[in-house]
Amino acid sequence: MKTLATKTRTALAGFAALMLFATPALAVGFQQLTVPDPGSQPLEVGIWYPSNSLTAPQPLELFTQDVAEDGTIEGRRLPLIVMSHGTGGGFAGHYDTALALANAGFVVASVTHTGDNYRDLSDQAKRDTFINRTRHVRQVLDYMLAAWPGHERIDAERVGMFGFSAGGFTTLIAIGGVPDLAKVQPFCAAHPDDWGCRLVKSRGIDLATAALPPASAWVHDARIKAAVVVAPALGYTFNGGGLAQVSVPIQLWRGAIDPILPHPNYAQVVYDELKTKPDYRVVPNAGHFSFLAPCSEALAKVASQICPDAPGFDRAAFHQEFDAAVVAFFEAKLPAE
Repeated sequence: MKTLATKTRTALAGFAALMLFATPALAVGFQQLTVPDPGSQPLEVGIWYPSNSLTAPQPLELFTQDVAEDGTIEGRRLPLIVMSHGTGGGFAGHYDTALALANAGFVVASVTHTGDNYRDLSDQAKRDTFINRTRHVRQVLDYMLAAWPGHERIDAERVGMFGFSAGGFTTLIAIGGVPDLAKVQPFCAAHPDDWGCRLVKSRGIDLATAALPPASAWVHDARIKAAVVVAPALGYTFNGGGLAQVSVPIQLWRGAIDPILPHPNYAQVVYDELKTKPDYRVVPNAGHFSFLAPCSEALAKVASQICPDAPGFDRAAFHQEFDAAVVAFFEAKLPAE
């Protein structure tokens, strides 16, 4: 018969063993700051990272996230993901995916592209918009790897990129793609109802006279070792060899009923042009904006275009699968040594 003292010692031993072998889940730290961009405005950047600091619900534009504001960074040799949003978006548009990555041990730096965001669309009418965007990516990577206070915790050999829509196009250029923007004029002549072509027309852009950037102007970054490309804009401009120099592994996504960048002129062209075929995922019943974070009530009141989904499509449920797939891809393609 066990005595009370024996029972107590057994219970304490069991508790100690449980504490020894349990792995506590990391929280997520968050910072919002600006990064210098020589010759232009500073870049607004949101940074998510693994932390052991206490978290609390915090406002993030029209969302709310549970994070440790300016919490201490946890871990070493952490992989880094840079994010690029779509036209008229901002750094917070994929905050749920950033949180999932940070929970898995990644540092995530998401940039708001100056001149092409929800507050400032002054760059949209320019042919150098994407040159600026890829320069922004390079500036953010430079900052994160050399100047961010936690830069010594980042493994510079484990860098990936996530891009949506115009950010997907930006990503393809950053990893070596060379688009031919001369293809835009004939494409729009043949597809006048295309969303992008209507946007160009509404802004009074004359495609026949607009200056085209030379191939040498595109900014590539060999530090990026893997990429998630979601519903990429202007995919048809890569037709004819524009992705011949791309060699990093890619996870490619599109919505099956995307009315903004419809099949087959966008993601499908990217798939066809890539020499090494990507992990290609077509999401049934998903539209273009289904890849953005599920809308809050506050955002739904002011974002009539980006919040509705097709009947029967559960964006919140889909994002649990989407975020998990993005995390798994980067874990596989940016492994620790």
